[in-house]
Amino acid sequence: MFHNANQMNNTNSNFHPTMSRLLPLLLFLILLRFSPPSAAADSVYTQFLHCFQSDSDTSHGLSDIVFSRQNASYTSVLRAYIRNARFNTSSAPKPVIIVTPFTESHVQSAVICSKKLGIQLKIRSGGHDYEGISYVSDVEFIVLDMSNLRAVTVDVADKSAWVQAGATLGEVYYGIWEKSKVLGYPAGICPTVGVGGHISGGGYGNMLRKYGLSVDQILDARIVDVKGRILDSKSMGEDLFWAISGGGGASFGVVLAYKIRLVPVPETVTVFRVERTLEQNAADLVVRWQEVAPSTDENLFMRLLLQPVSSKVKKGTRTVRASVVALFLGKSEEVVSLLAKEFPELGLQKENCIELSWIDSVLWWGNFDNGTSPKALLDRNLDSSGFLRRKSDYVQTPISRDGLDWLYKKMIEIGKTGLVFNPYGGKMSEIPSTATPFPHRAGNLYKIQYSVNWNEPGPEADQEFVKQIRRLYSYMTPFVSKNPRQSFLNYRDLDIGTNNNDKNSFEDGKVYGLKYFGENFDRLVKVKTAVDPENFFWNEQSIPTLSKLQSSGLSWSRRSWRPTMVAIIMVTPQLL
Repeated sequence: MFHNANQMNNTNSNFHPTMSRLLPLLLFLILLRFSPPSAAADSVYTQFLHCFQSDSDTSHGLSDIVFSRQNASYTSVLRAYIRNARFNTSSAPKPVIIVTPFTESHVQSAVICSKKLGIQLKIRSGGHDYEGISYVSDVEFIVLDMSNLRAVTVDVADKSAWVQAGATLGEVYYGIWEKSKVLGYPAGICPTVGVGGHISGGGYGNMLRKYGLSVDQILDARIVDVKGRILDSKSMGEDLFWAISGGGGASFGVVLAYKIRLVPVPETVTVFRVERTLEQNAADLVVRWQEVAPSTDENLFMRLLLQPVSSKVKKGTRTVRASVVALFLGKSEEVVSLLAKEFPELGLQKENCIELSWIDSVLWWGNFDNGTSPKALLDRNLDSSGFLRRKSDYVQTPISRDGLDWLYKKMIEIGKTGLVFNPYGGKMSEIPSTATPFPHRAGNLYKIQYSVNWNEPGPEADQEFVKQIRRLYSYMTPFVSKNPRQSFLNYRDLDIGTNNNDKNSFEDGKVYGLKYFGENFDRLVKVKTAVDPENFFWNEQSIPTLSKLQSSGLSWSRRSWRPTMVAIIMVTPQLL
């Protein structure tokens, strides 16, 4: 680099004054570059801990907030909210640090300190991200686990509630029920799903035809931005508030809490489940379901499940079972009378129906036994997960009888993968597609969730069942939305595209971005570029920025997080 000692001396005499401030950082990066992984992790932990201590209220004790890999509780804290056993293996990438904040200031410090160290921050509320994006990464990363921030504060007079991002849907439902028996909230049926991810990605449940999505009932929010500031809807501005109301909060900051609007529910609601196999004329039922479910009374939500099962009629063969699972916001006589006219193929009788309170219907949909106490909704069911894979689609034109018959044969041929049809219509057809980032409104008859679960551990089983679900997804191509083929953000699916946080991030992000957000993608990119121009809040399917990522001269590589000599040269061109 230098031809002789005089040249070196001349260079040093002209040494830029800012270089003295950069030398400590350079030395840290060089040491980190050539240190063993364990030593590097220890160094990162030490650096983070020092920053965290000086930047936040640690009255709870650091040992209860910041966990290194050497901490005795590290594994149990990490496993507690892993909801997909595919990522609960020894080979799955592990965070270098887990932070479990008890206060909003802890969240601020986690953002500030992660940014200072240049380490990716993953944000986890309930852990139900199907692809494990909230707790798995190919780069060195920190998990910000929001599970301690779980307050639910209900205001019956105002018909609203503040719910922190780490609360579960079960805790939200229970908190509402404690204060009122005639108020509810339109959100998901799984009680252990975390509020932060569910709402920020759109969120839907069995009242969407009456009240729309979870995100359609948002009144306010609190978020920590990339600068560590706490903002509400007024201070963050209309665009950012819009973006975190269906565009995925983790692309823009850390959502602390949402203020939700509660909706009226009757004192008595009705649920039912009716099952038919192909031998019991399920084919006629499915054809008619496509016509009725999206257009019937908005108080009625009828989910349809198609599952390959063993035939009870022809031993040793397989068939397809169609199950209609429903919630009606009213009494059984009314829904029986309604469907006798609109859906005689279902053959619904009063004895098929169960009348109960709204909170008991939540338990019923959550597969709890009748008579179970609502307190069961508070059980977070920690460290419990099966192996699973999910995908999604949207149907805009009814699938023909011939198409369905072909589909049944393919489902039986493939193996275990089932389909869940969720009808739209009602309120969903009334809300403009640009009202929130969630674009899948009018024009869609129903959403499909592809679903496969298995119990066998190991890469062979994983490969087999992932192959099955991909085959069925491929077979469905003629029947679903096109240009783009739409997907639902909360059914995270890395098959539809990822970005590596490099110079191609925008083009890569556009591939999945248009599928998740349609025409709303461009506005989301503009918001992202404005509020997080250096793309600190990045994940494999985050909203990209319009400009190339430059963060203190460091970039993340998907192979491993290690500042390279090239990165050092970018920081200090004077050394050349």
